[in-house]
Amino acid sequence: MVRATAADAQIRAFAVTSRELVETARAAHDTSPVVTAALGRLMTGALMMGSMLKGEKDILTLQIRGAGSVHGITATADAAGHVKGYADNPQAMMPPNSAGKLDVGGVIGAGVLHVMKDMGLKEPYASTVTLQTGEVADDLTYYFAASEQIPSVVALGVLMNRDNTVRQAGGFIVQLMPFTSEEVISRLEEKLIKITSVTELLEAGKTPEELLECVLDEFAPEITDRMPVSFRCDCSRERVEKVLLSLGAKDLKELVDEGKEVELHCHFCNKDYTFSVEEVERIMKAGSVG
Repeated sequence: MVRATAADAQIRAFAVTSRELVETARAAHDTSPVVTAALGRLMTGALMMGSMLKGEKDILTLQIRGAGSVHGITATADAAGHVKGYADNPQAMMPPNSAGKLDVGGVIGAGVLHVMKDMGLKEPYASTVTLQTGEVADDLTYYFAASEQIPSVVALGVLMNRDNTVRQAGGFIVQLMPFTSEEVISRLEEKLIKITSVTELLEAGKTPEELLECVLDEFAPEITDRMPVSFRCDCSRERVEKVLLSLGAKDLKELVDEGKEVELHCHFCNKDYTFSVEEVERIMKAGSVG
């Protein structure tokens, strides 16, 4: 992922290629092609938005809830290029749209986009906007305009191979600063109209730097930062133990009395954690909740 400024800092921009991390998510969740595209777009957008966070421990979560067959998709990113995500119904299917493309808007349907930023304050920042198309990029563009009052263009794309693995994934975000001149705005609009498909640019082998060059070449873009990106879930057995401990003495004792193993599932990476009766008893004693 790269971050850049252009037109004497009147424009700021972000671009990322995310094929490997979207493929990691597809393999972990065994998503259908259209759900892979939806989840891949949301994670790619979350990565770039996560890099806008100020604090090292700040966390951004994007959650879409829709009336379509996928029901919902969630992506969480930090400021260091890590993202994780999942779909409520990973196997949801949808016929191609009228253009013969994966119908992401159809599988999501009418609904809302929740944006949450946990910045270590008492309450996380939260905003909800109505989905405009369900195509993800349009909805993030609308969110920036409606909730943050930042004129933005978000372009996201995921291209699949015939064997349903991820062929290309990536995108860019271009934003105008409050002091951007009308001339720059007008020239940028003309330039953006000519860019019809981010997946075509990715398929042509464009790097994140070259993606921004395609959009901002006449505005003298200057790369200000580069960072690696990856799908990373921060779940662990220790963290899951803390979740168990948070149930409290009564519920833990009931689990022990049932005499069955306890299995907890991580939605983000699809990993299961199994605890024996003896382990649950140990967790109870360690937390002094018995």
